Amino acid sequence: MCYNRRKRVMQKSRKVEKMVKHRALFWLFVVSLCVAELHAKMQIYSPAFPEGGRIARKYGCMGKNLSIPLRFRDIPKGTKSLALVMEDPDAPSGTFIHWVLYGIAANLVGLEEGLSRAKLEDRGIKEGVNDFGNIAYGGPCPPRGEHRYFIKLYALDISPHIGEGASARKLEEEMKGHIIEEASTMGRYSRSGR
Repeated sequence: MCYNRRKRVMQKSRKVEKMVKHRALFWLFVVSLCVAELHAKMQIYSPAFPEGGRIARKYGCMGKNLSIPLRFRDIPKGTKSLALVMEDPDAPSGTFIHWVLYGIAANLVGLEEGLSRAKLEDRGIKEGVNDFGNIAYGGPCPPRGEHRYFIKLYALDISPHIGEGASARKLEEEMKGHIIEEASTMGRYSRSGR
């Protein structure tokens, strides 16, 4: 009788032990998800091409020169505004700036394809000057071969106090010491489309 009782107690204690382990694992999993969510990295991507993929002809100088559609995720808390710079580090004369935007609302989840200056102004977004000398989007336009185009998104703890038409360098000066986080995406483009 004593043996059976001892056996039942041992079985119950094993069940309790298993239950405690499972609950502990469950709560560990829940906590890890919460921590991961708190520390999620800001992201920028385009629905028009995969990371490192080909940028369609319509977004470049050999096509319609439409601005690339972009999506933003996991903007960090404390962000007052966003800024964006699109550049080609493979240009023969050094990094070439294709697009400069600042004063982007921190709650904006992206930019649609083919944005006009008027649409940007309606949203309070300021456009800077690119290396073509225009206050506009200047699509990919490599003189030869395939180039990489990096689109960088900056989460700022300020709204830059610079007027329309600032250069990427001027924006960089304004952002110094105010970047909470940055993210980038990259696409490739060649005139031949191959």
